[in-house]
Amino acid sequence: MSSFRVVLDANVIFPASLRDILLRAASADLYRLYLTDDILNETCLNLVSKGKMTEAGTHRLSHAIRMSFPEAFVTDYHLLIPSMTNQEKDRHVLAAAVKAGAQVIVTTNLKDFPPKSLAPFDIEAQSPDDFLVHLYYLDCELIARIILDQAGELRKPGKTVPELLDILTQHAPTFARLVRTHFTFSTYSWLDSPR
Repeated sequence: MSSFRVVLDANVIFPASLRDILLRAASADLYRLYLTDDILNETCLNLVSKGKMTEAGTHRLSHAIRMSFPEAFVTDYHLLIPSMTNQEKDRHVLAAAVKAGAQVIVTTNLKDFPPKSLAPFDIEAQSPDDFLVHLYYLDCELIARIILDQAGELRKPGKTVPELLDILTQHAPTFARLVRTHFTFSTYSWLDSPR
């Protein structure tokens, strides 16, 4: 199992395409995933309130994540929350990262995790784009296979790799550009991701 420990904030597991690639990369052992009940519950509440998923759908999603990553859930971190100095609403995320011994928090709210709050714990906050770029350079061939699998398994509607990368560009533009270049100069075919 990877020793690279990472906490995903709720905002990066909200978008379906971004959540999918992040979880697939964890399943492929590119990093060791950590979450909490609070983070997952926040994601599910936001998915329902924004009309992205039904309540029943979020129950299925939550169950699938818990079944796939039973070891990912951090507990006994609540006593650390008052001593965190980052943005108050996100102190639970930093506390969980400290408890898990994580090196990175992946979040779109970088301003809520200022370096001075993270430095005492040797934790870094990264955008999903920066994080996925790091994973790409760690193993570009594995990332390419993950993208192919992700596109190939999408239904209602199906997506080709270019269409999937168009969606990922909204959340991780540098990463999507790297992957496009990889496919352009590799032996993979766009046709490997049928609708």
